[in-house]
Amino acid sequence: MQPSEITEVLNRPISQELLARDLTRLAYVAKDGTPRTIPIGFTWNGSEIVMCTTTNAPKLHALRNNSAVALTIDTEVHPPKILLIRGRAELDIVEGIPDEYLEMNGTYTMTPEQRTTWEAEVRSLYDAMVRIVVTPTWAKLIDFETTLPSAVEELARQRDERQRS
Repeated sequence: MQPSEITEVLNRPISQELLARDLTRLAYVAKDGTPRTIPIGFTWNGSEIVMCTTTNAPKLHALRNNSAVALTIDTEVHPPKILLIRGRAELDIVEGIPDEYLEMNGTYTMTPEQRTTWEAEVRSLYDAMVRIVVTPTWAKLIDFETTLPSAVEELARQRDERQRS
């Protein structure tokens, strides 16, 4: 997929809505060679998906061995809106708490007092964190209005061909 095609998909209004959400599903190949999918907080900085994790997270070993990842960001309503992204994970150890971690957790409803308590707890727990940065190399938006899964698109095309015959 060409960078301009990826940009076009990610700049669509529905994609922008999904990229403003706070949770994605990260798929990767685990240390034992089996697939894993985990929910993880994220933020979109305009060109990269940034996720943060502990320095001792098991997924880090797996991502160092195989950096290929897939992400799904979706809605819980019908019809669902789904943004699929593929890329490679780059790992960046950060002293203290990355700004993105505080940003991605800022969407949760908290009173100012709760936010202060939460942030103090986070800062006391983590000496460092790892930023998992994914630059999209492929993207697809499925909204079930203007775009469908490719297999459904194929079935619709076959149906239309049968009806024309």
